[in-house]
Amino acid sequence: MSKKCDVLVIGAGVVGLSTGIALLQSRPTLKVIVADKEKDIGLHASGRNSGVIHAGFYYSPDSLKAKFCRDGNFELRKLAKKYGIPVKDVGKVVVARNEDEDSRLDTLFERGIANGVELEIHPEEKLVEFEPLAITHNRFMWSPNTGISDSIAIVKAMRDEFLSLGGEIHSDSKVNLIESNDEVYDSSNQFTFKHVVNAAGAQADRISRSVGVGTDYAMLPFMGVYRATSKKNLPLRRLVYPVPHPINPFLGVHFTLTIEGKVKIGPTAIPIAGREQYSITEGWSSSDITQALKGVKSLISGDSHDFGAILKSEWPKMIQKLLIKESSDLVPSAKWARNWHRNPPGIRAQLVHLPTGKLEQDFIVTAKANSTHVLNAVSPGWTSSMPFGRFISVGVGANLI
Repeated sequence: MSKKCDVLVIGAGVVGLSTGIALLQSRPTLKVIVADKEKDIGLHASGRNSGVIHAGFYYSPDSLKAKFCRDGNFELRKLAKKYGIPVKDVGKVVVARNEDEDSRLDTLFERGIANGVELEIHPEEKLVEFEPLAITHNRFMWSPNTGISDSIAIVKAMRDEFLSLGGEIHSDSKVNLIESNDEVYDSSNQFTFKHVVNAAGAQADRISRSVGVGTDYAMLPFMGVYRATSKKNLPLRRLVYPVPHPINPFLGVHFTLTIEGKVKIGPTAIPIAGREQYSITEGWSSSDITQALKGVKSLISGDSHDFGAILKSEWPKMIQKLLIKESSDLVPSAKWARNWHRNPPGIRAQLVHLPTGKLEQDFIVTAKANSTHVLNAVSPGWTSSMPFGRFISVGVGANLI
């Protein structure tokens, strides 16, 4: 028998759950169901991210990421406190490796200030007071409001919050959308709804195309692999990041800390075929390959990115020795740290705009009939999830009136 609800949310990650929370907080009488094809919540990007609570200074002031990241930082901390989840205010230093990166610090700083983020720029000699193991060229930037927490624990807290408000979660529920007579339905007839929110992460574009949404995009997954060791082997106090790449800001090896006392270097950003391809033999399909090839072809023919340079930069980092060598430009003593091991990989579901060959950098949400589709929710989607979910819920609410 079909399960009836006012709003069906596809995807039990942080964006789907936060949307469900926001809908019920604004209208407690709604019946909201979150459905996921997996047996549990947060099994993909939401539970596999770095656990970094970003401050919000990387993003263009006119972007949705800038709009939500700073507030999301505060709201994620508030949620963590409510559910007894530890948060460590370790802060982040952004260091320059050369004169060019030093000059780009000013742009990064100005962008952060425009976004309302607390930041400081200091001369090289003061770096020892913040992170003695890091090095920089001339200057560095300090972000005191960057923190770390437990990504899986946060997803579970969102689940508990959603359920406490009267929401329902249905696992093992793959939803297939179709459109007929200007209305979107579940073709499998598992669910009957007034409105559906597609927050399926790496699968969102596939679901949206079934109702004619997002046809100008292809999904090109990038695998991120970290190497980790105990802080005893490399006693960092802060996160250490380079100045971001001017065209592909998600590229670049950095150091993060984990809530359980590890130091991680990475990630790689390897283009792969499968959206859930966590190993060579699993997690991909012919449809995934077709989409990835479309994305690659578009990147190569466009003038926004140098796909060859991405491959040349990223593939060598799969070799631990070369990954450590690159990371030592930020923290030289990483070369002597021991007992590195590979962390479970994550996948960045990167949307490619086919007409231009551009990797989309901002969140993308679009609507059609009684459906809303979250097509791009990459980092800082975890940090931004609470206000992002509220933004989505406002649009849904307007359609339910």
